[in-house]
Amino acid sequence: MNIRSATHRDLDTILEMYNDAIAHSTAVYEYEPFSQDYIQHWFNEKLKNDHPILVAEENSNVVGFSTFGPFRTRAAYKTTAEHSVYVKKTSQGQGIGKRLVLAIIEEAKKRKVHALIGGIDSTNEESIAFHEKLGFVQVGKLPEVAFKFDQWLDLVFVQKIL
Repeated sequence: MNIRSATHRDLDTILEMYNDAIAHSTAVYEYEPFSQDYIQHWFNEKLKNDHPILVAEENSNVVGFSTFGPFRTRAAYKTTAEHSVYVKKTSQGQGIGKRLVLAIIEEAKKRKVHALIGGIDSTNEESIAFHEKLGFVQVGKLPEVAFKFDQWLDLVFVQKIL
């Protein structure tokens, strides 16, 4: 497996992973799938703002990605970032997510990020435990801040001081 920076040719696969998460999980608090235009704009904004997008590639196929971006837009938050990691369902449980998160942590350190945040749906106990194994600590829970699949969702924040 190879971890590398994403390119334009990876966007269809990234979009597929995002849209699968939107349609079938509470990993993304959205209702409608993202469009090609949206993902292109997202990619360009990440590049413009020096926010990395890393992909995991196996046998020339992208099987996961990680990224980070601003946690909040106010100036005093400039050394805090919020990260995301997604792995295709067929590739989960193989250590890909771990490698992607460790790689994005290294990219964050290079960019002088002090605190890395993750927002995880409270029912996603696997992701919370996964992050805890990587040194993230639960720092807060916001009850019933989202509504999806006919239920209220609680958002858990995890944090790692770099």
